[in-house]
Amino acid sequence: MNRPWRARLRSRGARSGPREHSDGDSLATLVHRLAVLLGAGVGASQAWRHAARGPLESDARAVGAARPAEMPAAIARIGGDGARGLAACWAVASDAGAPLAGALRSYARLLRGFAAADRAARVALAGPTATSRLVLAMPFVALAFGALLGYDTIGVLLLQPVGWACLAVGAVLVAAAWRWNLRLLRGAREGERLPGLVLELLAIAMSGGVSVDRARSLVDRACERFGVPVDWGPVEEELAVAASAGAPVAELLRAAAEESRRLALARAAERSERLAVALMLPLGTCVLPAFAFLGVVPLLVALVADTIGAGGAGATGAIGL
Repeated sequence: MNRPWRARLRSRGARSGPREHSDGDSLATLVHRLAVLLGAGVGASQAWRHAARGPLESDARAVGAARPAEMPAAIARIGGDGARGLAACWAVASDAGAPLAGALRSYARLLRGFAAADRAARVALAGPTATSRLVLAMPFVALAFGALLGYDTIGVLLLQPVGWACLAVGAVLVAAAWRWNLRLLRGAREGERLPGLVLELLAIAMSGGVSVDRARSLVDRACERFGVPVDWGPVEEELAVAASAGAPVAELLRAAAEESRRLALARAAERSERLAVALMLPLGTCVLPAFAFLGVVPLLVALVADTIGAGGAGATGAIGL
């Protein structure tokens, strides 16, 4: 018997969605479920199978079917920065003998911070992105407007030498503006994808009771294995503070990780604000001249041609009389 259409849609979404959602709230929800189940004494494989719901269901079941030693690699195959970070977190906690439930709770909070930062960045970039698309459409709107007025602007562009020149120059300007806008948008979206992750991983390793050097070795090896970028500068600073004050290292590391996430969110908002101003450069340099070449000049040529044609027809009629 065929499954109901709702079940088919859910299963199709589970197969197609993981890579889209692996860095968002879906992965954070999955990690939090795993933390709760592991804290209740459920085995790792069973925890993955029980927690498998939503967009990541098929991938979570694949992880649950893997052997314990192969689980980090299976997690990394989910795809996305968040999954690679989770694989490193799982590997560090397993190698350090740290409680997986506590490590996953910490990582779930980290993922929530990533997801919030991504949402804020998307909201901040929504206006500039829409503006760039609207601006790029202006030359074509002008061309269509001239045609709607009854002037053969398209014929001028396609059939007359002056139109060919306008079309070539306008196309080059539109292409340049499009590439420029893409570069600006890409630059606004750039930034650290996993802020504070190394700090969090080191805190997880140290919660297993290993030394600082051993914890650093485990984190370094896991990050290299799963392609997680490593910056030891913030770690060195927090270790120096802990050594001088005799404070708990893990708490300082987690506080520094939270501060890294806040700073990353602030930098993303700053980039989006700068983008709104930077988009004026391709507008004035490329789009407005393209607007003139594709819309205004063909309209003027068509208007002059119609005027001359009407004048010639009038003179011919007068001679006939």
